[in-house]
Amino acid sequence: MGRLWLLRLVIAFGFAQAAVSMARPAVSYRALSLGADERAIGVIAGVYALLPLFAAVPLGRRTDKGRCMPLLYAGVALIAGGCALSGLAGSLPAMAAWSGVMGLGHLCFVIGAQSIVARRSDPAEQDRNFGHFTIGASLGQLAGPVAAGALIGDDMGPTSALALVVSAAVAAVSLTSMWRIELRHERVGHKRDAGVAKVPVHRILRTRGVPAGIFISLAVLSATDILTAYLPVVGEHRGIAPTVVGLLLSLRAAATIACRLVMTPMIRRLGRTTLLTVTCLLGGVLCAGIALPVPLWALALMLAALGFCLGVGQPLSMTTVVQAAPPGARSTALALRLTGNRLGQVAAPASAGLVAGLAGAAAPFVMLGVLLVVSGGTAVRTGRSGRGPAVTGGPDGGTPGGSPGGASREAGGAGPAVAGAEGPRGGAAAGTDGTESPGRHSRGVR
Repeated sequence: MGRLWLLRLVIAFGFAQAAVSMARPAVSYRALSLGADERAIGVIAGVYALLPLFAAVPLGRRTDKGRCMPLLYAGVALIAGGCALSGLAGSLPAMAAWSGVMGLGHLCFVIGAQSIVARRSDPAEQDRNFGHFTIGASLGQLAGPVAAGALIGDDMGPTSALALVVSAAVAAVSLTSMWRIELRHERVGHKRDAGVAKVPVHRILRTRGVPAGIFISLAVLSATDILTAYLPVVGEHRGIAPTVVGLLLSLRAAATIACRLVMTPMIRRLGRTTLLTVTCLLGGVLCAGIALPVPLWALALMLAALGFCLGVGQPLSMTTVVQAAPPGARSTALALRLTGNRLGQVAAPASAGLVAGLAGAAAPFVMLGVLLVVSGGTAVRTGRSGRGPAVTGGPDGGTPGGSPGGASREAGGAGPAVAGAEGPRGGAAAGTDGTESPGRHSRGVR
């Protein structure tokens, strides 16, 4: 069976993300048809992340002590409901409210899905498996805007409403591949994990590697989110048709997919710190460049390069947080990472709306460029201080405590993981900085 569970999860995530990526620009166009200005667009985009901001940690706590699949089912239901009701809403406050429901559904799905990947992956496989998992998000981000652009026409009101209703149906399709993703025997192991004392949030946040992973993820996701929400506004100001805007957003997503397909060789050649630093710094420059009044072909090239750079931060920040997290708190640590993401999704759109109102619709991209450059500096500091946990594919291509190149597992597929038993503290499974590997909580693929 190998990694068929991961393939099914990627497919389900792809449809769920496609629904959200189709709905986000449709929400912007629907709001514009209802008379929204740049500030209102920023507020609606921020509400999408507001409910998840408060719900992430409780959901992570619950997932640490139980199964993940209920969160996936709840996530699909909330995404579909939020999309459909946004299409039926006739006022800006109602659109903001249903956008928040959509965001809560996306959070539920992502926490559950990321926790499954963390549980079912050996430490040496986590970079690869998280990278493949996030391909589902990229596929959704590729297809969603194209579908939205194809449905939304010159009469933005009814056509954007249609796009939102269709996105609800797309979310429901994800249910068709959500079977045998989480194994029954994982519940036995997590009853044992539930006996571990609850780790305080402040201790998780003080764990070496966790804050850096959270901030890098926040910066990358904020850039992706504002790009999705504000490129339609920039296109409207520059006379770019919604169909072309959808193609540009999908070009960015396609470049992200390409990045994640070749990420493991890049980690082996450059090392995690160098790869994170270079992509964040270059991404910051490219993001700021979108504010320039460049020709359409130049904008397309910048978005393709930006998409490639943004493809690195999310999967590597997941592995960083998972491998640095204290025992029995991996789902909570991932939830804190998502809380940081949602904090960025609340603050960044609000700030973007303010900046856009003062300096024009393209100005938020300069703000996000600065944020990405700062995150690149964070990656440099983390690497120099040795805070990041050792992972597969360092500069020498080796795995911590493993064979060079990390090829032994990848050549034979997923391979068996440690099931049930808890490994010793430290040893080869721990990173070179002494952070504890999540390997002793990993559940095997039988």
